[in-house]
Amino acid sequence: MTTANTVTTTASRAKKVATDAAVETGATVKQAAETTARATQDAVTKNYEQAVALTKEQVEKASKKAFEAYEELTAFNKDTVDAFVLSSTVLAKGLENLSKSFVAYAQSSLESSVSATKALLAVKSLREAVDQQSEFAKASFDSLVSEATKTSELSVKLANEAIEPISARVNAVVTKFGKPRLAA
Repeated sequence: MTTANTVTTTASRAKKVATDAAVETGATVKQAAETTARATQDAVTKNYEQAVALTKEQVEKASKKAFEAYEELTAFNKDTVDAFVLSSTVLAKGLENLSKSFVAYAQSSLESSVSATKALLAVKSLREAVDQQSEFAKASFDSLVSEATKTSELSVKLANEAIEPISARVNAVVTKFGKPRLAA
């Protein structure tokens, strides 16, 4: 073989080796690129799934807290309505008792007036009539003062009893909502 043939053969072999190396390098680069793309896609998918799971968890926590707050507020408002109902019931019963007291006083006063009138009709002298009238006026005044004192005491007692449930709710509101609440 001649030197020219040897050079050509060597060049051909070198060309083939270089081509094979380039093809192999291209395949390696392609495989590395595909592996990197898959790894990147897997990482992005994993991060996306984690973000979705975290968001879902946060939404569930927020929803749970919102429902708990709503239930707490509903129960609190129910207690407030119950306090107003109780207060109204106490007030109605107390007013009923005051009305009965007024009716009893009016009946007693009427009976005293009828009795005094009968006594006046049975008097024999003017002096006796003046004495009877003075006794009746004094008894009526004493009865009125006594009844007014009794009514005043009943009214104050009724007001205190009727306001007690509402006062308790006001205290509960101040206790519950008057202080800043820390974020949980």
